[in-house]
Amino acid sequence: MSSGIAASDVPRPYHPRLPEKIPAAVNTPTPRRFDGLDTLRAIAIVLVFMYHYQVFVSREATFGLGSTLGWTGVDLFFVLSGYLIGNQIFSGMAKGEALSLKAFYARRFLRTLPNFYVVLALFFLFPTLMGGRTPPPLWRFLTFTQNIGLEPGTAFSHAWSLCVEEQFYLLLPAVALLLAATRRSVAWGWLLVIGGIAAGMTYRHVMWTRTGLVTQNGSMDYYPNVYYSSFGRFDEFLPGVAVAMLKNFHRDAWTRVTRHGQAWLAAGLLAVVAVGWLLNDSYFIDGYGYGWAASTFGYSLVAMAFGLLVLAALSPDSWLYRVRVPGAAALAAWSYAIYLTHKPMAQIIKAQWGAAIPGRWSLVAVAVLASLVVGWLLYRVVETPFMVLRERHFPSSFPAGQAKLPANTQGHQGVSP
Repeated sequence: MSSGIAASDVPRPYHPRLPEKIPAAVNTPTPRRFDGLDTLRAIAIVLVFMYHYQVFVSREATFGLGSTLGWTGVDLFFVLSGYLIGNQIFSGMAKGEALSLKAFYARRFLRTLPNFYVVLALFFLFPTLMGGRTPPPLWRFLTFTQNIGLEPGTAFSHAWSLCVEEQFYLLLPAVALLLAATRRSVAWGWLLVIGGIAAGMTYRHVMWTRTGLVTQNGSMDYYPNVYYSSFGRFDEFLPGVAVAMLKNFHRDAWTRVTRHGQAWLAAGLLAVVAVGWLLNDSYFIDGYGYGWAASTFGYSLVAMAFGLLVLAALSPDSWLYRVRVPGAAALAAWSYAIYLTHKPMAQIIKAQWGAAIPGRWSLVAVAVLASLVVGWLLYRVVETPFMVLRERHFPSSFPAGQAKLPANTQGHQGVSP
């Protein structure tokens, strides 16, 4: 899964008493990093690596539960994206600024497309080296519809999560502007969040009845219709969006809530353990298929559990907020590049040199090192220059001089999300 997240995506701290006219030197500060968010992003890419290593290299649970449940790293990326993109949009709208769709989409595309196009080109130019499997048609990747009806096992299949994210990036600002244009209160935003989660559960329930059991085409239709489906995964962005809404549209409540960071951290960890137990116990049952409860509710519940950890990561008294894990910031910065390249790199290492590397843990170490090096190289050579261009030409999704929203849409409770 792609995170679509970089250090420059981390929002600026809220300053409630800034003057309306902000000097240019103050208006474009270097965005601060949140160590807790870096830690969560680093955990997400580690989980994804452990899962993909099991599926495409070792064919066994090399990392134990980390391999079995590592696919939830994508869910964590989705929640982080929901918060970070939501916060970028809502922070300006809460101050009455007008969102520029042109600037927003330009910033998103300059963030995500260069790395993606480079790796996509490698899959089509060197198919044998990159895994030897047939990819879907090129237009499916270029239109970010590759995830729709995707069959497992095709080349560059892990790009499905990037497709879901890009679709989310198109949808969220449009919905926010629609609510703002109709001057709907923030309550409508909360209704959409709750309704979206309920809709995701309903959709997965219906698809489970058709594709969840082994008697239904060996349950292979489950992946195209549930796991890869936009309708089956969109609701996982919403806990992050909810955190962003709470932060920007309910400032007094946000202040009270974030005073209890340790409690949110404990609640988040307990929730992750509980949902992990549900998924490990009944996500897939041999001879039966995918579990109904895990399929219908599990995706939403794991996203909610990660949402609690995001809340803890933003609460100043939480250990997750205060503790800087060595290497987490670098791993978080490279996570998107690593996500795109780690699977083919691990496969290449095994195919080309696996027989010459003694011991399975030596192979793991080489695969990890190769993934880090290639991810770092892609980050430095491709991603970073385009991020510089982005900040030069589209430094904000709320360009200076844009008209403000009507006065009666501003405020803590009446602002339109």
